[in-house]
Amino acid sequence: MITIQGKGVSTGIGMGPLYFYRRAKTELKRYTIEDTTAEWLRFKGAQAVAMEQLGELAEKAREEAGDEAAMLFETHQMMAEDMDYEEAIQALITEENLNAEAAVADTGDQFAEMFASMDDEYMKGRAADVKDVSQRILNILSGAVQGGIDSPVPVLLASDDLAPSETIQLDKSKILGFITSYGSSSSHTAILARTMGIPAIVGLGDQLDPIYEGRTVVVDGGTGAVIIEPNDEVFADFVKKREEQLQQRALLETLKGKENVTKDGKSIRVYCNIGSPEDVDAIKVNDGGGIGLFRSEFLYLNSSTYPTEEEQFEAYKAVLTGMGDKEVIIRTCDIGADKQIDYFELPKEENPAMGMRALRISLSRPAFFRTQLRALYRASAYGNLGIMFPMVTSVWEVRETKKLIESVKKELEAEGLPYSDHVEIGVMIETPAAAMISDRLAKEVDFFSCGTNDLTQYTLACDRQNNDLGRFYDPHHLSVIRLLKMVVENAHKNGVWVGICGELGADLEMTETFLAIGVDELSVTPRAVLPLRNKIRSIDTSVTTPAILASIESDETPKY
Repeated sequence: MITIQGKGVSTGIGMGPLYFYRRAKTELKRYTIEDTTAEWLRFKGAQAVAMEQLGELAEKAREEAGDEAAMLFETHQMMAEDMDYEEAIQALITEENLNAEAAVADTGDQFAEMFASMDDEYMKGRAADVKDVSQRILNILSGAVQGGIDSPVPVLLASDDLAPSETIQLDKSKILGFITSYGSSSSHTAILARTMGIPAIVGLGDQLDPIYEGRTVVVDGGTGAVIIEPNDEVFADFVKKREEQLQQRALLETLKGKENVTKDGKSIRVYCNIGSPEDVDAIKVNDGGGIGLFRSEFLYLNSSTYPTEEEQFEAYKAVLTGMGDKEVIIRTCDIGADKQIDYFELPKEENPAMGMRALRISLSRPAFFRTQLRALYRASAYGNLGIMFPMVTSVWEVRETKKLIESVKKELEAEGLPYSDHVEIGVMIETPAAAMISDRLAKEVDFFSCGTNDLTQYTLACDRQNNDLGRFYDPHHLSVIRLLKMVVENAHKNGVWVGICGELGADLEMTETFLAIGVDELSVTPRAVLPLRNKIRSIDTSVTTPAILASIESDETPKY
């Protein structure tokens, strides 16, 4: 029996023979061409075929896994004809006389590297998308045939990584689980696996050796464990665990429509984090109570130039109308640091995580900021809108922002454009500075939303993208918890509510702590809503809170 460890990204137990994905092999051709016009037209023809294929895949995905899965391929269609992507390929063909295959491959690598270098996990996942789109066009140009599974029995499918199009085209009746050497929890492969209810483990690296093919394997998508040739006792334990998980999944479905309330009657709001208007369907399917974080920067990242006021208005309006009377909190543009966009022309910085980013950019470029604020307030007429500002460190930043808001409202009124005068204003608490002056910030806003990813990073002086730091980056660190407790106390003294929108919000080990310190709202991925609701309903805060508060204040915590 051999056990190897990866990262579980889709829960569930899978058991069966291990099978390595057979991918069509294409040898990249690289040569100089004379007729650049003909070569460009050859690319355009392949691009058109790719668009047609992706449209068919979107329909197939919608039938098998719903709108969320279909959106992956609709996103690929947009990538395939993205202006920046096209222009980069065209430049290599027409200016460097490179053949279409090489131009597509080089551009795909360049764009994938750009996405992979970003700090945001969602954007990192887009690296796989652009690779998938480019490989599709390459296959069409070279006439390659898609690979797949050639097995008479269902298998645990292994690969270096699986592109969304490879995943959706597979015969699902043959798949017991996914195991990959690379990938992340926010990659579309992981998203598809979760949507389809298929166990998945990523990040096994070179531990995933082809010599294991054909052997009996058990995978646990919750813990990330892969057991090769388990003994009878271990196998029986996993059979029992799988049965328990199936019972638990059925139980979670019964929680739809129920309240997020503890045994002793303490309630907390459970909202969702999303990155595009298409994610609204996932919130409804999972019974989310609202949107605690809508990342507006997707509009900028998916555009080759600054999105217009009208484009932003339509996107925000779509989310608000889709959510009805439920609250929708939209974060203003959080660009900078890892999220670099060429047309922003941001200067190169030695330490971009602490440089020109987020609200700092918005306040430094008032015309740019006004465009977004106008779009947001115009959209506010169509739903229950809240606006929050990222990377706040000072009271003057909030006051200057509020002055711009009042100016924008006067403009809209003068132009006869409707807007709501009941928009809640909030700030993200993601720096120790914001936490330390939360008593003063609370006098300026309606709510706080704690971005625990950055708050942990800045509090512990740990780059959260540096995997070598390992245990040093600890979101459960007492210093982070004490800061959150102080923020909640300062907020409540001033009639301000507090939410958690970082990844920690979905950490079920922290739910009792958040309830104990008085957090009012947790915003998580749509799939995390029902498990979190189940956890909340199992807690008796009259029992847990006293011990937790005593632990937070204790000076006898040797770990720290």
